[in-house]
Amino acid sequence: MSQTVLSLKNVAIYQEGKSILSHVNLDVNRGEFIYIIGKTGSGKSSLMKTLYGDLVLTEGEGHVVDFDLATLKEDDIPFLRRKIGIVFQDFKLLPDRTVKDNMLFVLKATGWIDNDEMLRKIEEVLDKVGMKDFANKMPHQLSGGEQQRVAIARALLNDPELILADEPTGNLDPQTSAEVLEVLRNINANGKTIIMATHDYALLMKFPSKTLKCEDERIFEVVQRTV
Repeated sequence: MSQTVLSLKNVAIYQEGKSILSHVNLDVNRGEFIYIIGKTGSGKSSLMKTLYGDLVLTEGEGHVVDFDLATLKEDDIPFLRRKIGIVFQDFKLLPDRTVKDNMLFVLKATGWIDNDEMLRKIEEVLDKVGMKDFANKMPHQLSGGEQQRVAIARALLNDPELILADEPTGNLDPQTSAEVLEVLRNINANGKTIIMATHDYALLMKFPSKTLKCEDERIFEVVQRTV
């Protein structure tokens, strides 16, 4: 099995015709935890959207979990996203369904059929994020941190090879942010590859890891003390 989960070579990323990032060269190996930092508008989210097929790659070479981004067809995108777990800043939970039913919706949409297997998987991922006792709660009954834990559990449902977390602590207070990052780091410690876009430098100091910075349409690695 290849140790490279993500490879970008001479990639340029455009949004609405505007150049956002250029000359991007990046290799991510299985099991890494990588932060992506940078000011608002520097390209963090555009990079994430390119990796999960929301933005079309028109320049350069890109491979993510064995999918070729340059030749990716619309019909391929659901299969790509089954191999990638995505965690958003605003949780994106369905407000009219319980935690369990949010999970069931994803599993059914990605081809699961056996009800007992689905329920076992839901219990397993909720247990990993400390939310097993909240399966029958509605999203509005949960705190922001609890909702994000559920969102992380949802991202784990199909045992993804890569987790993309786009500002996952952006709507949370500092203590809750640290708790959510602890969850992500524990998941990483169990072998999952995680790329996390963030503007929260305090978290980087508390939980140091490899850090890439988006600036002036470039991505480059920075040592921890200079972020």
